[in-house]
Amino acid sequence: MKYVNFGTGGVKVSRMALGLGFRGQPDSKSGERAILTALDSGLNLIDCANVYGYMDSRDNIGSSERLLGKVLKGRRDDVVITSKVRSPIGPGPNDEGSSRYHILREVDRSLKRLDTDRIDVYLLHHVDNSVSQDEQFRALDDLLRQGKIRYTGVCNHQAWEVTSALNVQSALNAQPLITVQNPYSLLNRTLEDEMFPFARATGVGVMAYSPLAVGLLSGAYTPESMPDDSLLWGSRRRSTFSEVLRGRAADVLAKVREIADEHGATVAQIAQAWVLSHPEITVSISGADTAEQVQDNLGALEIELSNDQISALDDVSRGLRMVLDGTDFEENR
Repeated sequence: MKYVNFGTGGVKVSRMALGLGFRGQPDSKSGERAILTALDSGLNLIDCANVYGYMDSRDNIGSSERLLGKVLKGRRDDVVITSKVRSPIGPGPNDEGSSRYHILREVDRSLKRLDTDRIDVYLLHHVDNSVSQDEQFRALDDLLRQGKIRYTGVCNHQAWEVTSALNVQSALNAQPLITVQNPYSLLNRTLEDEMFPFARATGVGVMAYSPLAVGLLSGAYTPESMPDDSLLWGSRRRSTFSEVLRGRAADVLAKVREIADEHGATVAQIAQAWVLSHPEITVSISGADTAEQVQDNLGALEIELSNDQISALDDVSRGLRMVLDGTDFEENR
């Protein structure tokens, strides 16, 4: 397993993280096995959020953190945990957002669920323009000084918004954020416009989530057949599936399959190997729901695509801006 610095931070992490935004695992035991398989394979980075949950939990929100806390007993010091705050967690007026009130309340709730004394990297899950950046980053810096978190980051921010955040942190003499987490895949190359140049200039790490385009590049789907109800796009998005996986998106999938055959690999492994081939990407987040999917995704770390293969994938997907970031599936996280 190869480990790299987490963006501008000194902590070392694996180039693949396991994301706990579970969507399709049958039960909590399956989630436990997925986490243990990842850890036993050398992955040391687990990506979570206060809103993530697994499907069979009575209290879906927060159940992923509770599950992780249970699994990590006895091995917490060997694992880097990220978690997030901002998304709605209830109906109350202060049950979402990046106010000082919400951040300080939610970090304590996350720590309790995780059964730990600190979160290694705490990220703002989305932009919140209703709260001043001064308030948001003063709250995060207070948590750093208290030792409740070790580093900060942001999710779903544009490059200029990350620059603004860094400027605010500098003015506050606060520790600067080390990473940004945004969607990136062969079907969504938006990050290349501004975030990649920003990352090269600053060293801020980029965590790529949804590297399989919400499962469309997992190998489970073909443009020629409608998915059944056992699959995410069958049960939740069948009405739009044929609109999404057609044209250039279908061409991308065909090229990925072709290169997968050349390597004797799976579609998912090639799609993630392409994401990881970009030096601007620090970590690719595996959205696996089962131990078997974790093992399959791990195979991407062993694949070295040739320059010709990377160029072929670049050409067939060039300029694609499909916003497949999973936000429309958020309630199942």
